[in-house]
Amino acid sequence: MTRRWLPVAVAAAALAAVPWLGSETLVQYGINAILLATLAQGWNIIGGFTGYPSFGNSVFYGLGTYGTAIAMAQYHLPFGVGLAVGAVLGAACAVVFGLPILRLRGPYFAIATLGLSAVMSAIIANVEIAGKNIGLILPLFRGDLLFYELSLGLLVLATATVAWVSRSRFGAGLVAIRENEDAAQVMGIDTTRWKVMALTLSAVFSALAGGIHAYWITFIDPASAFDSTLNVKMVIMTVFGGPGTVLGPVVGAFLLSAISEVLASNVSTVAGAFYGLVIVLAVVFIPRGLMDVSSGFRRMGWRYFADNVRRHRL
Repeated sequence: MTRRWLPVAVAAAALAAVPWLGSETLVQYGINAILLATLAQGWNIIGGFTGYPSFGNSVFYGLGTYGTAIAMAQYHLPFGVGLAVGAVLGAACAVVFGLPILRLRGPYFAIATLGLSAVMSAIIANVEIAGKNIGLILPLFRGDLLFYELSLGLLVLATATVAWVSRSRFGAGLVAIRENEDAAQVMGIDTTRWKVMALTLSAVFSALAGGIHAYWITFIDPASAFDSTLNVKMVIMTVFGGPGTVLGPVVGAFLLSAISEVLASNVSTVAGAFYGLVIVLAVVFIPRGLMDVSSGFRRMGWRYFADNVRRHRL
């Protein structure tokens, strides 16, 4: 067990050393990449382990953003209190909306969560305390190091939580729901309650990431806070790295963030199509993600990819 997690500990130590060894630009890139990895881990709980393709995690991110911003800009509360307010808003939304929409399955659930993002953005755009369409300006704090450490700490917490889920009875129940929900009900699992718990846990991490990002950039508006493309990135990074695994979403997030950053700075016209190409290739050739490639390739060689194409052909 110790040997297995030694590379993870080394990678975490290397990430923690970035602010002291890297440039300011690298630190800023690191904050973005780490927050995306945290969002991917949060989505992994409901999408990877439970098998429910949520497109509503951007709603929880947005609520975390606005909860933190309203607390700090309108009520002049400390950042920690604002972060807690955002997390509570995200969790409350997951429970309130999760109870009805988690009774839907497959594409119906995906469409319902996608619509929720658009509705929430429209509501916030008309709320006075949220600044309506103009948005809110948070108190300025110059200190990328603080936000880097907070983001990394949140990612470690999210990954530790996913590791616990993967080895717990709760996680086994979520996997049972993913594989055959009707059979899970017959086995005595209260599927609706477990799905709501998974969505709520996912929402908390998304909301906390949104709160950190809000204070870091100091300005938010409905369009940026409830950006549905952010949810697409969560899905792609998780699917590319390995849904339902502990480290897959993190690996996928860092790899795709790095490649996307290079493309955006050098070939900006290609960057927009990059994520679409990645998801097509991942679904066809490595539907179980990068975490499955090493064992599959060692077992079957190049036939591993051909077998995936044959078994998962569209």
